[in-house]
Amino acid sequence: MDLVAPDRAYLDGYLDALRREWSPTTTDPGYWRAELARVSADPDLALAQFNERDGGGRTITLPDGTEVARIPGVVRWLWDGEFCGAINARWQPGTPDLPPHVLGHIGYSVVPWKQRRGYATEALRQMLDIVRTEGLPYVEITTQPDNIGSQRVIEANGGVSLGEFVEPEQYGGHLGVKYRIDLA
Repeated sequence: MDLVAPDRAYLDGYLDALRREWSPTTTDPGYWRAELARVSADPDLALAQFNERDGGGRTITLPDGTEVARIPGVVRWLWDGEFCGAINARWQPGTPDLPPHVLGHIGYSVVPWKQRRGYATEALRQMLDIVRTEGLPYVEITTQPDNIGSQRVIEANGGVSLGEFVEPEQYGGHLGVKYRIDLA
């Protein structure tokens, strides 16, 4: 399994996963609907936006409908000859701090039909190599207390639990678990 930059060569697999109601974000399971409409409406624009590392001066809409500035980041798709999922990293230049509405530096989601193959663990390992080039001393990643699989993925990549926290209201105010991975 490799990480690939979003590209026309892999787009049909991404669209197929969305049509199968897979969501590239775990904070909004219904996000696939809006994402399918956005990418289908203008695939070239969507691919360009996936590959913008600087935030593109655009906004994003949080699950509660709030619009906020998009921060710099990188999106990669998991590929084993077929589309397997997505991973993204985001950061603010010059600081490991994140805005209050950003739950963590890295988020990932593997399509259900490719889970339990070690893909998330390998994707996170590869993404950490990409993020190291940004000069961050560490990344923080959050997950749900009952998502043991995600906790194992993070721990397999050196993650240390910082404990539980309450997610911001934009995400429903649920209990989460925060991890830190040192990049030094």
